[in-house]
Amino acid sequence: MFSKSTIKKHAIFIVCFLSLFFLSFVYAQNEEDNIYKWEDQETVDRLKIEYDDSFSFGESKIILLIKIVQNETNPDEKLYYSNLLIEETTDEDLNHYAAVGYLQKGNALQLIGEFHEAIEAYFKSKELLNKVEDDDFEELSSAILVSIADTYSMLGNSERAELYYDEAITLLRELDDPVSLASALLNAGDEYYKTNQYNKALAYFAESGKIFEDVDYQIGKAYNKGNIGMVYAKQGKDALAQNYMNEAINILEANEEYYPIAEFLNYMSELYQDENDIENATSYAYRSLDIAEEHHLKDQISNANLQISELLESSGNIPKAFEHYKKHIVYRDSLMNLENIEKIANYEIAQNEAEVELLTQKRKNQRIVFWSTIGVLFLTSLLAYGLFKRHKFVKATNKIIAAEKQRSDDLLLNILPEDTAKELKDKGRVEAKKYPQVTVLFSDFKGFTKYAENLSPEVLVQTIDHYFSKFDLIMEKYDLEKIKTIGDAYMAAGGLNFDNEKHAEHMVLAAKEMNDFVATAKLDDITDATFDIRIGINTGPVVAGVVGTKKFAYDIWGDTVNIAARMESSSEAGRINISEDTYRLVKDAFDCEYRGKLAVKNRGELNMYFVNS
Repeated sequence: MFSKSTIKKHAIFIVCFLSLFFLSFVYAQNEEDNIYKWEDQETVDRLKIEYDDSFSFGESKIILLIKIVQNETNPDEKLYYSNLLIEETTDEDLNHYAAVGYLQKGNALQLIGEFHEAIEAYFKSKELLNKVEDDDFEELSSAILVSIADTYSMLGNSERAELYYDEAITLLRELDDPVSLASALLNAGDEYYKTNQYNKALAYFAESGKIFEDVDYQIGKAYNKGNIGMVYAKQGKDALAQNYMNEAINILEANEEYYPIAEFLNYMSELYQDENDIENATSYAYRSLDIAEEHHLKDQISNANLQISELLESSGNIPKAFEHYKKHIVYRDSLMNLENIEKIANYEIAQNEAEVELLTQKRKNQRIVFWSTIGVLFLTSLLAYGLFKRHKFVKATNKIIAAEKQRSDDLLLNILPEDTAKELKDKGRVEAKKYPQVTVLFSDFKGFTKYAENLSPEVLVQTIDHYFSKFDLIMEKYDLEKIKTIGDAYMAAGGLNFDNEKHAEHMVLAAKEMNDFVATAKLDDITDATFDIRIGINTGPVVAGVVGTKKFAYDIWGDTVNIAARMESSSEAGRINISEDTYRLVKDAFDCEYRGKLAVKNRGELNMYFVNS
């Protein structure tokens, strides 16, 4: 998930192409070697049963463990069996197997965020492999070196990252693996960019770009050109920066990757703003806004308007800056359920009005006391009447305040889970929480953009509300949490309240109902929309929390969320696409169809399954 603060720290095109899974087994490219043959998770589960039943002994047991740790997708399970492999390979003659065990242990630790322990495991793997007097393990050596470099990069230690990238690149140049070499060069160039070594970064980007061009890897070419454009922007070479950026954008547009285009343009605007080049900064910000508006990217419309507002304010154009800032607020609030936020604000207004009315009544009573000095009888009757009216008013006011408070609590529960809402009311803030297993759903309407182009805003909102209102009821039925909507995308999660142990099954049931409703809606008279829906589901650990203090929003983060989004984009119209982790939890309850390993952007190949009707 991109944010303005994130982009300032990490450029959008700086992407690690060497994923953990690919790096872990780059040495296993020989299909004739049965030890390193890729297996699906179902086969891995069977191998684990075979191991636990002690059907294997000696070296055959070691080979069985290597197959398990190589293909296991659960980091905790990978760590467990990697330690078993290490225990089985203490003999010096088995150092090459032990090196595999420590490499996979490092990969598992990196996946769970234990970077320093991962580094220790990688160095142990490197040490063991150095003791092997054999030249047949160069692929394994390169995988270890790149894993060390990537981990140092994640830790922010550019000096060490650059050192090991260079060592890995030297070794990869001797091997026949151009994509791995180009990816290592791109990552190394990224490190030099971060440390302002622009000429060296350009040299690495030039070489990686040529390799991507030779193998016709389109996305790699786009990111490479984008990185070069950012270097030229830093060097003040505006024309070159624009040319390379435009080439990157053209490739991304051809691949229909509009969100990163808008983010990249906004980043370039901020870059020029830091250089005090307001003219270029404003140009890029408006380009980002144009693309975001064309493709209905509300998040980016909000960010671009905010950036333009800051630029106009620095130029002294306060009225126009204010107009763009208001648009930023409108789109930001539309992402955070503006209606509910306004109702909570109305509660505060109602409280203030009640206080004003009480003050007015108090002044009225003071006048009564003044005029009561005219006569005892008049004073007594008037005072009694005033007290009676005041008591009645206060009682009615308290009743109104209590009702408004209940409405406010109910509205808060529409925005946040119950436990989170209670914590926010009690403490005034919410601590981020890590959940070990949550099921995340993403859905998206096929053909929505083309359909929306011909509709007025009122009809478009009515159409979206027709679908999303039903989706909300479905989530409530299965004790699931709606997280947010972005344009025509809908995001929900299950397992955030710890009470729903069958959140994966419930999410699949909810997805089936959503699919059925969309199919039925084609035939009703409420709208003339004939959408098909794509749905993707993944299960794993997430971090959840509340962003902001006034205009707050509840959200979840983590690799699990990113993979769920990839499941949706890899799905087909009218189908429910689930990941390997979700499949293991629901396979006994639903008829699932294995799709095989499919390529996923920035993730390598992942196992995917369709849930059949």
